[in-house]
Amino acid sequence: MALFHPFLSHYSSSLLTSSAQPLKLVPVARRPPLNVVPTRKIKCGAVADIKPAAALEDDEDHKVLLVGPTSEQERRRERIVADYDWTEEWYPLYLTQDIPEDAPLGLTVFDKQLVLYRDANGVLQCYQDRCPHRLAKLSEGQLVDGRLECLYHGWQFEGAGKCVKIPQLPTDAKIPRSACVKTYEVRDSQGVVWVWMSHKTPPNPAKLPWFENFDRPGFQDTSTTHELPYDHSILLENLMDPAHVPISHDRTDWSAKREDAQPLRFEVTERTDRGFAGWWGKTIGDQSASASSFLRFEAPCSLQNNREIVDDKTGETHYFSGLFLCRPTGQGKSMLIVRFGGTKRSPLAKLFPKWYFHQNAGKVFEQDMGFLSSQNEILMKEKVPTKNLYLNLKSSDTWVAEYRKWMDKVGHGMPYHFGHSTISLPKEPAVVEHAPAGLVAGVSASMPAKGGIGTMHSPNLANRYFRHVVHCKGCRNVVKAFQAWKNVLSAIAVALTALAILISGRQWKALLLLSAAVCSGGAYACSAAVALNTTNFIRTHRRL
Repeated sequence: MALFHPFLSHYSSSLLTSSAQPLKLVPVARRPPLNVVPTRKIKCGAVADIKPAAALEDDEDHKVLLVGPTSEQERRRERIVADYDWTEEWYPLYLTQDIPEDAPLGLTVFDKQLVLYRDANGVLQCYQDRCPHRLAKLSEGQLVDGRLECLYHGWQFEGAGKCVKIPQLPTDAKIPRSACVKTYEVRDSQGVVWVWMSHKTPPNPAKLPWFENFDRPGFQDTSTTHELPYDHSILLENLMDPAHVPISHDRTDWSAKREDAQPLRFEVTERTDRGFAGWWGKTIGDQSASASSFLRFEAPCSLQNNREIVDDKTGETHYFSGLFLCRPTGQGKSMLIVRFGGTKRSPLAKLFPKWYFHQNAGKVFEQDMGFLSSQNEILMKEKVPTKNLYLNLKSSDTWVAEYRKWMDKVGHGMPYHFGHSTISLPKEPAVVEHAPAGLVAGVSASMPAKGGIGTMHSPNLANRYFRHVVHCKGCRNVVKAFQAWKNVLSAIAVALTALAILISGRQWKALLLLSAAVCSGGAYACSAAVALNTTNFIRTHRRL
């Protein structure tokens, strides 16, 4: 996945060519360092500390080429462990614009299942996705007058998880106090809904992520959501890896070209218990400041890639950002909110509808999916830290090594982790849920929260429709519209063809057949648009 715009690289390229005067980069205004949590050395029995292979350390070539120790403690093989609890964090749940108005939404954070919905007043409510009666999923229920109803027995809940209706209860009986659901605090910030996962510690507003560029006047972004079949740590690795872009995404947009693959330069400027940050850019060709980007990773799962460019002709500063919000959704699964934008947008971008950028993003993820899924499988199978498996080059993999080393410090506070030098395996195997089959699946899939397209596709994260379209209100409406137009145009084409057969006049016959051909072409175009939004990219291996 590109660290710059994976849909179209117009945010930077158009700006660089729009002015006759050269552009220069103004260093990104660095905010104060991330809040540093005091570190302490602890002994954690659940974490395995595996020593590296001696051969790699003794080989001088490896020392020059590979990412090595980045601190005195690491050189002395001393482990620094930070105070960290994964529940005491804000996690990105969903884009606000895509939350359904008329149905509950089932979501997960690690192995915790949640249900999100809007009540009668439009207020977001988030509960544990479990009915206290018989453990049925509330996300499979419905909204009745702004209350969340379990469709198993009709129990209804509202507000702070209070049960307000039990149909089977005698009229003179009171609803038991224990008939309530656990709630989670949620906040709507900058177009994203965030959830605080701890029930023991009150929500910490200071930890709620805030992205300065997205609050600037005139900033416009393209935002998409994607559900992916691999672990969030592997997803983050992929997103902070600019070196793979020219190869894996060759010719996907107008900037990625495999002949541009080259060694890159990295400069780490911050390391804290909350993340890391630094600059990266090319070593061959354009090495100017305008070709550099500033990357920041912040716990638990936010990644930014920013650039500030000043136009010498106008003196105006333009801000560009790629933001990746990666939510862990269980072992071998993740959900990603991608947001790309800037204070200046290319006129060329206005020629394309938003759904085009969304499907192109789907193509980008599909190009990497095979690699990342197999990487996920190997990590789970080998059960060793990444330094025993990876060969991290200084000229391409610096951010990957930094991320895995950060996990060494905080992984003890996660349900499981794969760090650079340490691992902690999941305590319980992943639970695989199988989708229902037959008529029930068709009805369920027709609900707005489930995609609203009937039995067009079976639920499968390898399928673009269920990875993205079901989570995107705009793309769902586009697919429905194209399908409707395809059916209408096909029917008109058949009617016109039949009329042309029956009519005797040559001119009328030709006109009707021509009109039928135009309608058939329109129906084909609509079908192609639906396929573009629902069909996976297939690599042809003929791109040299």
